[in-house]
Amino acid sequence: MSWGFENDPEVQEELDWVEEFVRTEIEPVDQVIEHAWNPRDPVRNALIKPLQQRVREKKLWACHLGPELGGRGYGQLRLALLNEKLGRTHSGPVVFGCQAPDSGNAEILAHYGTDHLKKTYLEPLIEGDIVSCFSMTEPHGGSDPTGFRTTARLEGDEWVINGEKWFSSHALWAEFLIVMAVTEPDAPGHKSMSMFVVPADTPGIERVRDVSVWGHDEPVGSHNYLRYTDVRVPAENILGERGQAFAVAQTRLGGGRIHHAMRTVGLVQAAFEMMKRRAVSRTSKGERLADKQLVQEMIADSWIQLEQFRLLVLRTAWRIDRYNDYREVRADISAVKAAMPKVLADVAGRAIQVHGSLGISKELPFGKWVMESFHMGLADGATEVHKVNLAQFLLRGTEPDDGLFPPYTLPVRQAEARQRFADVLAAVDDGEPA
Repeated sequence: MSWGFENDPEVQEELDWVEEFVRTEIEPVDQVIEHAWNPRDPVRNALIKPLQQRVREKKLWACHLGPELGGRGYGQLRLALLNEKLGRTHSGPVVFGCQAPDSGNAEILAHYGTDHLKKTYLEPLIEGDIVSCFSMTEPHGGSDPTGFRTTARLEGDEWVINGEKWFSSHALWAEFLIVMAVTEPDAPGHKSMSMFVVPADTPGIERVRDVSVWGHDEPVGSHNYLRYTDVRVPAENILGERGQAFAVAQTRLGGGRIHHAMRTVGLVQAAFEMMKRRAVSRTSKGERLADKQLVQEMIADSWIQLEQFRLLVLRTAWRIDRYNDYREVRADISAVKAAMPKVLADVAGRAIQVHGSLGISKELPFGKWVMESFHMGLADGATEVHKVNLAQFLLRGTEPDDGLFPPYTLPVRQAEARQRFADVLAAVDDGEPA
């Protein structure tokens, strides 16, 4: 068996370069651009495109994709180590060509898109020339697809889409949207929907509202409420077979969830680093905050949570690489997804406390990160849903006990042990040598 907690020298050298590049080149960019996903912003393009070129020169562009798509084909474990470095920044994933939702949408197109769709949308998406939108959630159904009402009906050689979608992030900049709609209304819930590529300039798409979220100070909300009214797309724009949208969605959601967790490790590490620096830099009543026992407890608890979460993420990534099937690791991914919001909220919250009034101000990012933890608790499936899924998996195959008391109570186990060793106990009682 092989097991270790150290990286190969070439991998560590690469990670060291990424960490330095993120801190010295990408983090400053975050301070002067409005949104890294907006390819129409000249300031964004002037600052990010040269960085993207440097990443390409280092052969670190879109490492989640296979070589046939221009990536490095990194496994999930190596991606986890890379994404930890990128997760502390807003622009990092865009600079490295692995940002959501584009990374997941690229996987869907690569698996299910026609040659025409790949040429028209996948190639420029991978190159970073365009961005995309995953239009799934609905205002009445939330993220539960069995409650969706948006429909698509086939009329001749076109699909006609009608309905409303909520939180279709980046729709205002996207060149295309991947839309989930009901096509088989009489089928069971998880087999009633199909998925489509919809060009963003298709007539009938209405941006009802551009929704902002707390903690994101952007001039225009980038989580968009859309209405589709008789939106027509060619029949071949369907992704996969009719009724297979749920299976198609898992192509992106399994990877998306673990990648969010990888990046969250980086955010938590950033909060932890700032907490430590503040603790050794500030004094109260004649001694450093770092010498106060309650502050020491905050630091210890934060490190324990961070390391526990990081190891769970890395183990899950390792298992994905081993089985090469997200279905085999669904429970692990649910566990990571459920743990993620609390770790970020707890550590960022403690960082706020250690920084005092500065911590709650907009001069530090902790408030944004606390709000982001609630975002993480909802995106790609609510925390509660993942906990239920995990519990159901863990309980599977556990047999119930029939007796009045469990067979593992100490009196029962003691009686069983005495019966098993009756001859030995009897011999000892008769004075025979053991």
